[in-house]
Amino acid sequence: MKKILPFSRPRAVALFARWTPCLLDFRLPTIPHFLLAAAFCFMQLQLVLPPHSPTALSAKSEISESTAPQPDSPTDPSLEVPSDLPTPSETFDFTSDLIIKAVNPGYTIDQQSDVGELIELHKTTDTPLSLAGYAVRYTNSSGNSTLLLNFDESSFLAGETLLLRLARSPGSDQSDATYMTTLAMSTGRIDLLHYYDVVDTVCWGGKKSDSCLPAFKKANPTTLVRDLQTGEFVHLEVYQPAFDSDHPSLIQPDPPSPPSSDPDSPSDESADRPSGSCRGLEFSEIYTYYANDKAEQFVELYNSTSSPILLQHCSLRYKNKTYPLTGELAPESYHAYYPASGSLAFTFTKNPTASGTVELVDADGSVLDSLVYSHGQKKSTSFARFFDTSADEVWMQTYQPTPGAPNIHQEFRTCPAGKVINPATGNCVKATASAKTSTSAECPDGKYRNPLTGRCKKISTNSSEPKPCAEGYERNPETNRCRKKTSVNAGAGYALVPTTHSDKSTFIALGVVALLVSLGSIYIILQFRHELTRATRKTRQRLHHILKHLISRCTRFHRHKNP
Repeated sequence: MKKILPFSRPRAVALFARWTPCLLDFRLPTIPHFLLAAAFCFMQLQLVLPPHSPTALSAKSEISESTAPQPDSPTDPSLEVPSDLPTPSETFDFTSDLIIKAVNPGYTIDQQSDVGELIELHKTTDTPLSLAGYAVRYTNSSGNSTLLLNFDESSFLAGETLLLRLARSPGSDQSDATYMTTLAMSTGRIDLLHYYDVVDTVCWGGKKSDSCLPAFKKANPTTLVRDLQTGEFVHLEVYQPAFDSDHPSLIQPDPPSPPSSDPDSPSDESADRPSGSCRGLEFSEIYTYYANDKAEQFVELYNSTSSPILLQHCSLRYKNKTYPLTGELAPESYHAYYPASGSLAFTFTKNPTASGTVELVDADGSVLDSLVYSHGQKKSTSFARFFDTSADEVWMQTYQPTPGAPNIHQEFRTCPAGKVINPATGNCVKATASAKTSTSAECPDGKYRNPLTGRCKKISTNSSEPKPCAEGYERNPETNRCRKKTSVNAGAGYALVPTTHSDKSTFIALGVVALLVSLGSIYIILQFRHELTRATRKTRQRLHHILKHLISRCTRFHRHKNP
């Protein structure tokens, strides 16, 4: 049903102007016809106007009044908005001071990938907001979570929105901060954390039971944007996030000033102030092939500088996923990171098929150090860094992992009581009674003591003559071992003469073959005798006909030749 708007003077004028030509459309020869047409148009005008509105005739009389200015006239009651009409609400009542406003996973446009990828946060308060404890987490379709950004304790949000972009995407410089892991179009979830509590979330794709929004489509680029009046997300084809490079929204603490080269300048406490960068951190050890539980795995970092380093500016990257670090590392100290016990738990591959790579990433996304451990890791061994006599870096396996401490090289495993290590195989073998007891007696000349058995063993010398081979054997000059002599062919000097002969069995075989052929021929003749008879008769008749024809031709020829 068409909604009837409240009556007003301009509307009456418009309706009168609309329906007045109705009278002019009729060709009215008489006054009765004119009155009927007027009544018809009047009824149509009454159907459109509401019951409480003036008539068309009264509206016609008010045309001149509506055109003249009347500043002192009282307010027309018909212009007031009825009190029962709904009024739109200003904003949705959010429970958090910081919310997610927009998400775009990025699209491939003009052969450029990740175009437009962004995450926009919105502040619901009117005052600057401290970002201490806030973090943005992304979860992919496999359920693996990655901490995209962990805000500094001293940072705060001055503007209304905070724009985050993928570091490698086009236009990443037009953002307040960047992250390293790209978002998926089919399925994903963004969580806004505040001290590890989820204060806001948005998800797309996935199962229907997850109550997520529709997934992004490659053919139709859109952005998930939140309506601040309803709090709901919708897909918009056109959306421009707010960003002003001259007035950044994210305010971070100034980086520490470099130490002064002047020895007379006061040092204050700059040497003991933690650095805002991860430069100077190095990988020192990694333990992947655990003995009992995956919780034993760790990777060790070393601070090679003379200043403390805040680890919250650093992160580890493993299998294209980023994991943040926390804490503080003192100068020239070691720190062991256990991945299974972190906020985003993960595990290393114990013994990779090819190789495994762990990267140390700085706050700006640059890779500071890379650790590659290859296939061949042994159980209960760590892959650690050592320095040889020339001060060159050497990575080796050690059977003595030292998390959070200087590395110690142990070539062989520690054997249990009653066993000793076999240097040839690296395995623990049972120790003999003579090996368990230490004796001061020395072995006689030409013998040495076996460390595995504790017995004296004869020292083999290369100067002794080899033992002569037994009868019928000779020494192989290549292996120096005895081998059996090969027999000589005594008839090699005589020529081979072939002999031909006829055997009785050959004659019998040929006779059997001839008999079988004869029997087969007889069977064929008897089986097809009627056919053969008919074929013979036809052949004879044909030959007779041909012969008769030839004789007649010869007779005619001679007859014409001798008249």
